[in-house]
Amino acid sequence: MQHLPGFGPLCQQYDGFILDLWGVIHDGVNPYPGAVDCLREIQALGKPVVLLSNAPRRSFVAAKGLRKMGVGDHLYTGIMTSGEAAHLALKSREHEWFARLGRRVFHLGPERDRNVIEGVDVVPVATPADADFVLNTGPDDLGGLTELSDYEGLLQECLAAGLPMICANPDLEVLRGGIRLICAGALTQRYEAIGGQAFWLGKPDPAIYQPVLQMLNVPGGRVLAVGDALRTDIAGATAAGLESCWVLGGIHAAELGDDQTRIEAAARAAGLAPVATLPSFVW
Repeated sequence: MQHLPGFGPLCQQYDGFILDLWGVIHDGVNPYPGAVDCLREIQALGKPVVLLSNAPRRSFVAAKGLRKMGVGDHLYTGIMTSGEAAHLALKSREHEWFARLGRRVFHLGPERDRNVIEGVDVVPVATPADADFVLNTGPDDLGGLTELSDYEGLLQECLAAGLPMICANPDLEVLRGGIRLICAGALTQRYEAIGGQAFWLGKPDPAIYQPVLQMLNVPGGRVLAVGDALRTDIAGATAAGLESCWVLGGIHAAELGDDQTRIEAAARAAGLAPVATLPSFVW
């Protein structure tokens, strides 16, 4: 494992890149210093970049949010989100798990993520008791953002109604402007622990990488995946047969700092071997 100060040397070794968003490009509020410049450098070399995020919203919505942060569409080739994957799965019903779902959906999550079911043949309902399944896009702004226990009652209602759950964001937690928030993955993990059934969409499932590789149009052996989370980004790349670069300034920053011994031990403990680490996504 190399410990590099910047992305430049790695960029020369690959022909295409899969980049995580939250924890690599931005912190949920602002781009990280140097991240946009790094994208510009990759673009100047003519190498394709696809952004792959566990954001529980459609890709076009994620792109709109990036524009507001100053990350223009011209800086990347394409974008794929776990919310987009959920939308497509619900719309096509090709997978047998989704084919068995009914039409009445209870949405566990904020209103801004409702775009996942727009244009889909479903009927939103107000309570778990009225639903056939639950779409989990994460904590509701009105229900609390940091404590899993705030949702215990609601999860128990979903369980009592026998609802299968779609997890549209496998992340357990995220840092937003330096504050640690729980994500849909934490709610799903708890739901399964109490006996609920769930289907996870997004990293680390290798299936999410298939449309991304099609967008890149680069042989897998020439692709580098870049992310900040061992459990999703690095594990997902490994499962998809891709080499990876671990950015340390995101979700693991407080835990590992810049201690190379601890960093390498954490990767080994997870059974993962990124080719390199970076303190942040800078050139």
